[in-house]
Amino acid sequence: MSLTAAIPRLEVVAGVIRGADGRILIARRAAAADQGGLWEFPGGKLEAGESRLEALRRELREELGITLRAAAPLLEVSHRYPQRAVRLYVFEVTAWQGTPSGLEGQPLRWVAPDALLGHAFPAANLPIVTAARLPRACLITPEPEQLPQWLAQLAACLAAGVKLIQLRANTLPPPAYQALAREAIAMAHAHGARILLNAEPALAAQLGADGVHLNARRLRAMAARPLDAPALVSAACHDAEALDLAAAVGCDFVLISPVAPTASHPGVTPLGWSGLARLARHSRLPAYALGGMNADALPQAVAAGCIGVAAITAAWRQPEAMGEANVRRLLGALPAL
Repeated sequence: MSLTAAIPRLEVVAGVIRGADGRILIARRAAAADQGGLWEFPGGKLEAGESRLEALRRELREELGITLRAAAPLLEVSHRYPQRAVRLYVFEVTAWQGTPSGLEGQPLRWVAPDALLGHAFPAANLPIVTAARLPRACLITPEPEQLPQWLAQLAACLAAGVKLIQLRANTLPPPAYQALAREAIAMAHAHGARILLNAEPALAAQLGADGVHLNARRLRAMAARPLDAPALVSAACHDAEALDLAAAVGCDFVLISPVAPTASHPGVTPLGWSGLARLARHSRLPAYALGGMNADALPQAVAAGCIGVAAITAAWRQPEAMGEANVRRLLGALPAL
């Protein structure tokens, strides 16, 4: 019998319960339980014959005394402990009836998304911590041509509610990129958004960006995570090998591309939705779908196993569609699994 077959597999549902103020509910495991004393996202074992949503509804009722009203798939996580393998099906819960209470005696705590980093979780929960800190849409900036117009459009994107930005300006010489980055970082922070630099990690740290995006070349050159948390580290991935490297390096999330044909990479064969689903399932990190994406593609990207979409042209030209309000509307229309 193979080692894989000898290790039992447990299927679990979990809910990232997000309140109106953005805080997230976590519970602490009993000291006598497996991994006792650690914090976790409410949920439990998927029983035979249950759908994932039915299992989540039952677990929230039994553990917290609340009735689930609205939930959207967030991500799937596989993790191997020495004694068993775990597959977690994670939902983002945005509406429920009742007041959560620890019906099994478990302490509860409402925490801001970034404050999750200050709590100890089981290893299988760590990708969920990252996903809970991320929005469902990411804007990648186009190359700046006319800087005043470019900055005005960035301001429009931020005003529309875009909350995660990757500053990509490969055509600028280093001094010009640094000057633009300083201005873009200040603008993003003034709107409560986070911005990652598609540049050297040291520059992101020096300028006070919220993290760094590693292109394929930088990812291959990394031997370890280049920035400490709470800074975010993302990576461009086009195949399973890159996904494994991103996880080994300690990246927080990945951008899987290209899903559809793009003008920026005319000679590259797109993955298609089936290829995206295959890679998203392989990934051990939260993933965004990239390449020909727009807000309307969010349901398909989520169905393929991604937490959301990343876009350049569509997001830049129609920022309202990628803003938080519209993304939340689209999530509310998703069929729960």
